[in-house]
Amino acid sequence: MAFVGRGTLFGALLPFIILNDRERSPFMSEKPIVPTNCFFQGCYNPAYEEQIRIGKDKCHRYNQLSPNDREKQNAILLELLGKMGKEVIFVPPFWCDYGYNITVGDFFYANHNLVIQDGAGVNFGDNVFIGPNCTITTAEHAIDPEMRKAGVEIAKPVKIGNNVWIGANSVILAGVEIGDNTVIGAGSVVTKSIPANVVAVGVPCRVKREITEADKTTYPFYQVNKT
Repeated sequence: MAFVGRGTLFGALLPFIILNDRERSPFMSEKPIVPTNCFFQGCYNPAYEEQIRIGKDKCHRYNQLSPNDREKQNAILLELLGKMGKEVIFVPPFWCDYGYNITVGDFFYANHNLVIQDGAGVNFGDNVFIGPNCTITTAEHAIDPEMRKAGVEIAKPVKIGNNVWIGANSVILAGVEIGDNTVIGAGSVVTKSIPANVVAVGVPCRVKREITEADKTTYPFYQVNKT
């Protein structure tokens, strides 16, 4: 076993923050591993800070491009993201921390001002739509004030399924999974996982109803007048 600490304050907390030998590699490898679902020193950690600096620089370059320059956007996204499918659009500005912890499926569209804190993995399926001004975070700070002051965090992965629509101004918190085909209403704060094939909304976000065949006929289809 290995202990990770910072100074006397953090050292006093060592019994609560224990990483196994496999997870010691963040401090010895090019891209540090962020341990998930446990306490670790996320703040004041040069290994993590360096990778975040690199990720922010790529985001900055991305956000300086014309919003219509898809070729140069894709070139930066290929550098930034861990995995990217076809027809992926992040309407600038877009910000993340590491970038390489984000995987994106095919036909992905995120509107303006998406922020992803990707200390742990953030996985998007195919055909995901995200409205403007949304935040997805995998990070939590320690509740205990001494631990929080010492830089202790918890990282929890987020998973978004296929055919998910996340409405504008929504917040997806650490550890959440959203099932296939689900709609998250605008302004929601998603604190717990949401199942597939439902409409969910609110603060905190709760399931309102299932998606049914009736949703295909809510509005009439526009018909072109050929006369």
